[in-house]
Amino acid sequence: MTVTTATGRPALAPVPFDPEVRAVLDELARNPQPPLTRATLPREGTERMFPDNDTVIAGRDIEWEDRGIPGPVGSPDIEITVFRPRGSSDEILPAFVNIHGGGMIVGHRTWETGRVVDIVAEHRVVAVNIEYRLAPEHPFPAGVEDCYAGFVWVHENAAELGVDQDRIIVGGGSAGGGLTAAVALLARDRRGPVMAGQLLLCPMIDNTNTTVSSRQYDGIGTWQREMNLLAWSCVLGDDLAFRDDAPAYAAPTRAADLSGLPPAYIEVGEAEMFRDEDTDYARRIWATGGQAELHVWGGGAHGFDMYMPDAEISRAALAARASWLRRVWSAAR
Repeated sequence: MTVTTATGRPALAPVPFDPEVRAVLDELARNPQPPLTRATLPREGTERMFPDNDTVIAGRDIEWEDRGIPGPVGSPDIEITVFRPRGSSDEILPAFVNIHGGGMIVGHRTWETGRVVDIVAEHRVVAVNIEYRLAPEHPFPAGVEDCYAGFVWVHENAAELGVDQDRIIVGGGSAGGGLTAAVALLARDRRGPVMAGQLLLCPMIDNTNTTVSSRQYDGIGTWQREMNLLAWSCVLGDDLAFRDDAPAYAAPTRAADLSGLPPAYIEVGEAEMFRDEDTDYARRIWATGGQAELHVWGGGAHGFDMYMPDAEISRAALAARASWLRRVWSAAR
């Protein structure tokens, strides 16, 4: 069965959304936003689009500071925010390094303060939220090199931060998940720091847009096919954007070898365009003897936990993530 999409092209019938997810999507559809283009990508004031850090922390015993750290050689400094439990300066704690989403073309680290603060509060860890350069102004490899430099900095400055070098998990959602996967590949290939685990939430990892699920969500859902096509063209340029020979550090599915990577947690919604590329990435890790805990949430849209935090599916996903984080930090002691 086929359906006609918003772009006028035939597409495969999509997997239905979870009822609670569907209700929120219907509400969002009542106030449609103009489509993103290269000319309309938001830049000014994006850090003020979400509540500030103190508002998000809301009285919890967490302290934070913004810092500037060295970027890649020859590149500008990187802005980060460090969160830690209040009064923990004499402790050595696990760490979580967060890379924000937004297709590598939009977004700001402040957009994910809520996710980061919740991890700090629940697991009593130090968290570092990384800012990175966005395409198309800064195409590949700018973004991933910034994220890699941030991870290396956390590892090299672990003593100052009160962080256990052996218990650093890197993670992110969507573009942040894809960048996390790329940082894991870079760390392996450059013989850099070893991360304890990689938390890949609905990661954006396949530039070709050829899977079944990439066609099922053409014109529907929270992150749609046209947006993904725009993002990859901004990151890789029109000539390389959708080719099989794109760099693996931009699109990790292009990596020929997925062996020797840190344990992965891969989460994706059943009803989103990244479903097939993400499940295949887990399968390929397993084929090398590697560890990849895969969760495909029935009826879940892209980023459902961010858009529908009170839905039953979101509560289940958050519990599963928390379990994996605890197990990985414990195993790395």
